[in-house]
Amino acid sequence: MRFLGNIIWLIFGGFAVAIEYFVSGLALMVTIIGIPFGIQCMKLGMFALWPFNQRIQDRNEPDGCITIPMNILWFIIGGFWILVTHILFGILLFITIIGIPWGQQHFKMARLAFAPFGKDVVYKY
Repeated sequence: MRFLGNIIWLIFGGFAVAIEYFVSGLALMVTIIGIPFGIQCMKLGMFALWPFNQRIQDRNEPDGCITIPMNILWFIIGGFWILVTHILFGILLFITIIGIPWGQQHFKMARLAFAPFGKDVVYKY
């Protein structure tokens, strides 16, 4: 069932969302300062390709004191708009019963878009 959900996700916008994250990530990696943010965009892009079999978890090892300032900077620069977009698409998909599983995936992506530093995307079986 998850496989079918991922295929439908890709056909109806998941592939386009992933490409947008990948292009944005490459654009951010042009400068040295943008590399950490580009890596987070790539993480979101990989998650956008196959979201039904993945979950978000906090890292077990300590990341140091840089995680919180980087998440704040991410949120101010563009993460807020990514968060709002995924929340709006999630709400829109929750209007119909059939759209609920895909709306849940947008809410998972919103959680990652809120604060991507210090989180990992893990494939679950």
